[in-house]
Amino acid sequence: MKTDIYMHGQILGTHSFYVRDGFPKPDSYSELSAKYFLPGGETGTAATVLASLGASVKIDGTHIGTEVAPMLRAFYADKSVDLSSCFFDPEYAGLMDYVIVDGLSRTPLGFFQSLYQEGAHHPWNMPKEADIEAAKVCGVDPFFLEASQAAGELCVKHGKPYVTIDCPHTEYLHQHAAVNIVSKAECLANHYKGETAEQAFGKLSETASGLVIITMGGDDMIYGRRGEAPKHMTPFRTDVKSSLGAGDTFKAGVLYGLLHGMSDDELVRFASACSSVAISRYPLPLNPPTLEEVKTLIARG
Repeated sequence: MKTDIYMHGQILGTHSFYVRDGFPKPDSYSELSAKYFLPGGETGTAATVLASLGASVKIDGTHIGTEVAPMLRAFYADKSVDLSSCFFDPEYAGLMDYVIVDGLSRTPLGFFQSLYQEGAHHPWNMPKEADIEAAKVCGVDPFFLEASQAAGELCVKHGKPYVTIDCPHTEYLHQHAAVNIVSKAECLANHYKGETAEQAFGKLSETASGLVIITMGGDDMIYGRRGEAPKHMTPFRTDVKSSLGAGDTFKAGVLYGLLHGMSDDELVRFASACSSVAISRYPLPLNPPTLEEVKTLIARG
């Protein structure tokens, strides 16, 4: 079955807790104004946003289990998100995180590092070639070792442009991606310590076959291609309700732009507008950006 977008990566059950009066201090009590258990992870959140924008999506990656699977199936039952390739493990609760949200800040908690310890069970699927072959464009999260590498290689084999995130310039996924979205907080902080964003962009663009975008939080983004002078764009401004899912929504906007053949400038603006709409509400999965909202924000400038 043909689909607009295939994504392989993190599909979580996210427990989020919105703190009413600011982030809790040690040994103090803080009141919650809301809490939710909803789809999360880079792939899960992006799928929710893409469905809201009108795209059909198939996702795979993280195994879903006894606690996460029922929530995902119920949530996506009336949406254009296909879970049929996800592996259900009846002896596994499913991968979950716990996020404390306070407007601009969010603090995620989880057990992710334990997945990479020696001898640890890897609760994720290898990508299915037929899924990638049936998609128009793809998204590949880089967190699943040989599975992520295989997804990228299958995209190249079948000529499917793909978007990845936070891959340094030395990695295959970066070098063959249609778009690599690199965040200051994640990739630059971990792989380019002591370098400016412009210096990191130079290394990334020189080894890229596609577009490189460096997101800088609330500061100007840097983007461009090999041999080009980097361009800058100021993110759209909005009143921030919650930053949870902002980067994942930006990725969704890039995938949508790639699907619809947008120019680099159009794609970056569209993704920025998606992210700006997303951070203006909480919880994001219950209030994802619509295409009309994004277009209105872009038209407003």
